Amino acid sequence: MKQYIIRRLLQLIPTLIGISIIVFAISAIVPGDYITAKQNPNMTAEKAQQLRHIYGLDKPEYQRYFIWAGNMLKGNMGDSLQHKQPVTKVIGNYVWNSFIIAFFSLIFSWLIAVIAGVFSAKFQYSLFDKFVTLFIFLCMSLPSFFIGLLVIKIFALEWGILPVGGMTTAGMEPGSWAYMVDVLKHMFLPTLVLTMLSTGSLTRYFRTGMLEVIRQDYIRTARAKGLKERTVIFKHALRNALIPAITLLGFELPALFGGAMILEKVFVWPGVGQVYLESISMRDYPFMLGFTIFLAVLTLIGNLLSDVLYGMADPRIRLK
Repeated sequence: MKQYIIRRLLQLIPTLIGISIIVFAISAIVPGDYITAKQNPNMTAEKAQQLRHIYGLDKPEYQRYFIWAGNMLKGNMGDSLQHKQPVTKVIGNYVWNSFIIAFFSLIFSWLIAVIAGVFSAKFQYSLFDKFVTLFIFLCMSLPSFFIGLLVIKIFALEWGILPVGGMTTAGMEPGSWAYMVDVLKHMFLPTLVLTMLSTGSLTRYFRTGMLEVIRQDYIRTARAKGLKERTVIFKHALRNALIPAITLLGFELPALFGGAMILEKVFVWPGVGQVYLESISMRDYPFMLGFTIFLAVLTLIGNLLSDVLYGMADPRIRLK
């Protein structure tokens, strides 16, 4: 196991190099830069050229790549052109806001998906199974912005029980109990929508896994031995059906810190996803590149974590 992890970590190096080249090349072929994106009508051509020289945008692409890659090796992601702060600081300021709603959404979606998937498979073709199937397809078919606007209209505009958007109410004192309650009220709707979007595919995954497991011979043997149905389902069937799902946990790692760009825009939630979306439109290349590499590293680590967890959960899998 130790040698496998070390070998996989060494394999991340050429993978990250390839990712950095592809990401930088894509950003280089995008027309325009931060100077033209600002669209200042009063800016002269001489002033624009001077700013490009200051930001290093007038250098050839290959020089800019090696300068950027060299700084990345030192842990320096550069300074965000839009926020006038280091990229690492900007990520630190906003990433935890995205983490809050993603973390609670992860917990709720997995709990709902496991329970709904188990009972849907147990009572296959029943009314409950049909309702779950309908709910799955609704969650997977409707776009996030539509569901977000719909819950805003219902809960915030018509019923008036929850705020429309934002993270806090102006004037609240940070650290107080009222402040925490206010944050919970603001995060309820984005967490609800994100949970709905995640629950659909997860429920289908668990339902399919349970349907395969409960048809196995050892489940029939457990029932023939006179075990209670609850014990058969939750101790034998669910335990084995969850093994393939363990690999999904590793892939949730980048989702926890990546932010939900569309939802954060709809709910005006100050998360890193919204900042990342703005950096693309403003051609803030240092932040865009730095955050993309950050997500790439999390994805590769999550992939490695999934393989390791799967090998630990299933002794039939040998990691070499």
